[in-house]
Amino acid sequence: MSQLNMSKTVALLSAVAVSALMLAAPVSAQDKMSGEKTVNVGGAPMYPSKNIIQNAVNSKDHTTLVAAVKAAGLVDTLSGAGPFTVFAPTNAAFAKLPAGTVDSLLKPESKPKLTAVLTYHVVPGRLTAVALMKAVKDGGGMAKFKTVEGDELTIRQPSEGKLTVTDGKGDTSTVTIPDVLQSNGVIHVVDTVLLPG
Repeated sequence: MSQLNMSKTVALLSAVAVSALMLAAPVSAQDKMSGEKTVNVGGAPMYPSKNIIQNAVNSKDHTTLVAAVKAAGLVDTLSGAGPFTVFAPTNAAFAKLPAGTVDSLLKPESKPKLTAVLTYHVVPGRLTAVALMKAVKDGGGMAKFKTVEGDELTIRQPSEGKLTVTDGKGDTSTVTIPDVLQSNGVIHVVDTVLLPG
């Protein structure tokens, strides 16, 4: 696929993701067949009994992230026992990056850089929103967490029930859907790609 077609595809997917977010907030529901409490992300229920990859592949809002995880060879890792806390950027978050960045990162020769970017979105352990908010409170308004990549993310709570994540470059992302529970951790959907310093 040419870079132009890939960019158009990402732009189209981003527009769809933004529209979906504007039309419907995430909904928690009891799945009738499994009896599990699910959260809808990207138009699909996320099942707590499934792992991060099994759920992420069904979200229409995370197709770029899934493609990146596959290109970096991280599918087996994120399917493993964990537990992991993943700050999962949407397609719209990837679309905010400078033109050509995603295409460049998906090239085989960029695998080390892509792997670093993706593992920067992962913190060891199962950190729910309540655990993150407690750490922020205990930390006097902010909490730092070391990522799998090795650098830190800074979590803040700017208002009741809201969380932000600041990366090593000082850019801030907002958690738009917290606590998407997985069998091997938890996903917090974020609106901006996080980059190490």
